[in-house]
Amino acid sequence: MADIGRRETLKRMGAGVAGLVAGVAGGAADVAAAPPQAPGGGPAGAEVSPPQESAVKRAIPPSGETIPVIGLGTWQTFDVGTTAAARAPLEEVLAAFVQLGGKLIDSSPMYGASETVAGDIAAKLSLRPKLFVATKVWTSGRAKGIAQMDDSMRKLRADPIDLMQVHNLVDVETHLATLAEWKRAGRVRYIGVTHYTAGSHDDVARVIAAHPVDFIQINYSVGERDAERRLLPLARERGIAVIANRPFAGGNLFQRVRSKPLPAWAGEIDCDSWAQLLLKFVVSHPAITCAIPATSRVAHLRDNMKAGYGRLPDERLRARIAAEAV
Repeated sequence: MADIGRRETLKRMGAGVAGLVAGVAGGAADVAAAPPQAPGGGPAGAEVSPPQESAVKRAIPPSGETIPVIGLGTWQTFDVGTTAAARAPLEEVLAAFVQLGGKLIDSSPMYGASETVAGDIAAKLSLRPKLFVATKVWTSGRAKGIAQMDDSMRKLRADPIDLMQVHNLVDVETHLATLAEWKRAGRVRYIGVTHYTAGSHDDVARVIAAHPVDFIQINYSVGERDAERRLLPLARERGIAVIANRPFAGGNLFQRVRSKPLPAWAGEIDCDSWAQLLLKFVVSHPAITCAIPATSRVAHLRDNMKAGYGRLPDERLRARIAAEAV
């Protein structure tokens, strides 16, 4: 489904930057766009060489554990069947993600087969120990929540799991109570809450003011900056890690920049594509711990991962990115 949308966009954009409009309610990550040529050149299936420099990492405030600032979403892209043909591209993506320094992969039972596919591939390629696995609970009621979380952990081969989040605040009080018990018992390492719309930021703020969560996952991009007003400062104040979903505003940002050449000053922060520039805007905010673009293509994955290396923009360059992109 995601690749069909990308092909349609590529037709409209010719050889320029492609983006997939992902405005489906509840979506937690954007599908990344690719430049005309993947960074480093070569076809999508070519062997990926890890960069010589270290990836930019951020600390998870409650523990000090660090994770790379570019993660991987699975919405739409990992929701595929069981055939080798369907899964082969995703095996390439996940292998390259780890080889290029990636760690956090995010999923949800809402995302169809994504948990199963991610778990199967991680097991097949022996990648599980190298991943920080995050998923969500998305149901109502204590018993149903426990059953769903057990099922997700089984699918992802992750028990204990690194991060379990309450998806879109569904029955949040009930599930946070369960997760507090599970964290004390060692079944989850971190707990969090998520939403994908600015209209729910006040609700997220109320939850994190009342409960000791480790993570929030919210929409944040150069095109969706509402979180800067209250939620990101509150997360910093309370020592809560922040995962940015929709880092390309559901693909809409690529529609805005498709006719614009990449600014020459992008080289000042080691960017050679709009995708990298837009991701660096997101992860350069001091409250952001990790952004989670999604993709099913290795060339797009390479492009995204390059945003996790090199220099980040200061406030002056952040303002220039915003001016160019919106």
